[in-house]
Amino acid sequence: MLQQQPTPCSPASPAAAWQLTNLAADLLNVSRPYVVKLLEESKIPSRTVDKYRRIRFDDLMAYKRKDDEARAKVLDQLTAEAQELGMGY
Repeated sequence: MLQQQPTPCSPASPAAAWQLTNLAADLLNVSRPYVVKLLEESKIPSRTVDKYRRIRFDDLMAYKRKDDEARAKVLDQLTAEAQELGMGY
């Protein structure tokens, strides 16, 4: 019986521990140049292997969680302000 091999992005795959910038961009739903900017600003830890930047999957998910929490907080603030102003939200 054949076993299904893990895909490169599945958590079961050892390769999933380190992601390339294009896969990170897809996961964050942003452009690859934006991911590179985040790496250059040290907002997401990374390392360079040969000429390629690599990002640990756990670090990427930690950044995503933090970013999602910040967005939710801002959205809650905007909603509260809209309700105070009677904008019907």
